[in-house]
Amino acid sequence: MKWWVYPKYKSSGVAWFGDIPEHWDIEKLKHISSVQFSNVDKNTVESEEPVRLCNYVDVYYNEFITATLELMEATATQSEIQKFRLHEGDVLITKDSEAWDDIAVPAYVTGNHDRILCGYHLAQIRPNSERIDGKYLFRSFCSRGINDQFRVAATGITRYGLGKYWIDNGLFPVPPINEQRAIAAFLDRETARIDTLIEKKERQIELLQEKRSALISHAVTKGLDPNVKMKDSGIEWLGKIPEHWRLLSIKRLTLVKRGASPRPIDDPKYFDEEGEYAWVRIADVTASSRYLETTTQRLSELGKSLSVPLEPGDLFLSIAGTVGKPIITKIKCCIHDGFVYFPQYRENKEFLYYVFASGQPYHGLGKWGTQLNLNTNIVGGIHIGLPPEAEQDTIVAYLDQETARIDALIEKIRKSIDLLHEYRTALITAAVTGKIDVRKEVA
Repeated sequence: MKWWVYPKYKSSGVAWFGDIPEHWDIEKLKHISSVQFSNVDKNTVESEEPVRLCNYVDVYYNEFITATLELMEATATQSEIQKFRLHEGDVLITKDSEAWDDIAVPAYVTGNHDRILCGYHLAQIRPNSERIDGKYLFRSFCSRGINDQFRVAATGITRYGLGKYWIDNGLFPVPPINEQRAIAAFLDRETARIDTLIEKKERQIELLQEKRSALISHAVTKGLDPNVKMKDSGIEWLGKIPEHWRLLSIKRLTLVKRGASPRPIDDPKYFDEEGEYAWVRIADVTASSRYLETTTQRLSELGKSLSVPLEPGDLFLSIAGTVGKPIITKIKCCIHDGFVYFPQYRENKEFLYYVFASGQPYHGLGKWGTQLNLNTNIVGGIHIGLPPEAEQDTIVAYLDQETARIDALIEKIRKSIDLLHEYRTALITAAVTGKIDVRKEVA
């Protein structure tokens, strides 16, 4: 869609803003808002007043802070309540984070909240209502260029922090107050439309993922022949299985063993960038799909000798972090005790991968993910239906083909979601920097 532009522009004097509308100004944040850092901790003290704290994660995951959010319960003194309670129009931003690009993530406060306070790791920004509209300021923090100046000012190595000086002296384009409100109203409308499209596409992905899981589950428990004779397995998650399949616990097919880790794990003598074996962390598995093809670290010979080495083609299973996730390594690697592996398994490992990937073997053990509780005995005690080897191969080939088709659809939708997010950010940036004139859009 083509938007209007302003009739006249002038140089902003700031490289990343470029030209701005002739009647706009550039202001430091401290001239249009007050900024403060909270010192309210998360402890509960009997002599203090009960409050709820708006913390880092509440801002990071929510654009709007409302009374309906589930916030941490804590206590605070009367002076802390007076100083840090949230007001309508406040903007909260993240000021500390493990990643520099998570600095200055904003949220807008809707309504006055006498018992909701700004928590640690956040800056509480209160606009001067005569100079700057809170919603417009919030949208400005969402824009490229404006937001980037805070990210690059953050300092740190393993954790980044943004000092008050840099927030106070951040630069913002400031149109007349009525124009700010028009821009904010326009962006509320347009971002809501974009968000609705994104939600619909995310729901499409959810449905495709459900279809994928059901497809895998049916294939590894019922097979591919709809006319095959069935028998009752006596196992809840399996139900009826083909009559000619064997019903076996995993421990009947292989030992189930845990990985091992050199201690202390942060000792540099255990690592070597040129080492033959990669070191597998939970994050490496979480970031991978079916196959492990790369990790961020490699072990020295000493490190390898104190861990458990695996060869390409070996299957292992996470029992920590993303609990229950199976993966097949394509590289030489070593695993720690957050994983189990199957050293004597002689059947088709791709078939066993799909059994675990269905999530069904964990039925009754907890939710697939961090709530699952798995160990070698539990994994070994899982019963599976095992077809003849040739049938395993056929099922794997079928699932490879069908899941690839579904995965391609999911990837296509994800790319369209990424484009919508990019368009959303670009539209916000264009509006709050004066590259488009939206006054007629909300007149």
